[in-house]
Amino acid sequence: MNKPSANSLPVVVLSCQVFQLWLENILPPEIAKNITFFDYGLHRVPKNLRQTIQSAIDSIENPSLVMLGYGLCGNGLNNIQAGKHFLLIPRTDDCIAILLGSYQAYRREMEKQPGTYYLSKGWLESGSNPLQEYQELERKYGADEAAWLMDYQYHNYKRLMLVARNQSELEQYRPRALEVAEYCSRWGMQYEELIGSDEYLEQFAALANNLERFTDEFLLIPPGGVLKQSLFMRIE
Repeated sequence: MNKPSANSLPVVVLSCQVFQLWLENILPPEIAKNITFFDYGLHRVPKNLRQTIQSAIDSIENPSLVMLGYGLCGNGLNNIQAGKHFLLIPRTDDCIAILLGSYQAYRREMEKQPGTYYLSKGWLESGSNPLQEYQELERKYGADEAAWLMDYQYHNYKRLMLVARNQSELEQYRPRALEVAEYCSRWGMQYEELIGSDEYLEQFAALANNLERFTDEFLLIPPGGVLKQSLFMRIE
């Protein structure tokens, strides 16, 4: 895994804005000053997310350990090229497992109710939720066509869950989440709330100074390597 040589490199962090408050507080100060946060809305068009992150990686002049505060994110980070850098990224499909604290926590929630649609600060801020989608479709196609498209996409979902960093964030975003929940009641979705955990991000931050703590909860792509969707797959 080439961990020792990666350990000697400067660290650069490229992250989704959803993790800003967390990473700024838990990363060492000398690393925290080298973070670039990107807008939540990039997730809505995975191609744009890929192009933005690839451009940011390519613009880093010196060989570095580039920590990516993302998951695979709708294949938005599929085929990202490391170039002359090492890439370090949580091994998860999206930000939900990171917000919950671990992939195992995510699996437990999936076992409770596989048909769960997750809301978070980032998704609500970016407008990526069923209510916002319906409103955009209604403006474009009219109410009947928008309703048909939404029913086709969401009729199998049974639960809507708001995941927040702490109680304060939960209370701040609850009103927006409840508006989405009221709309999603058309499919019988039950609304729930959950306060997540810092554990996954704390492990991520710890790797900045010591890659000997590396586990299979993360991926480390060496120089010349490519971040592939298949690397995120797990055998259950």
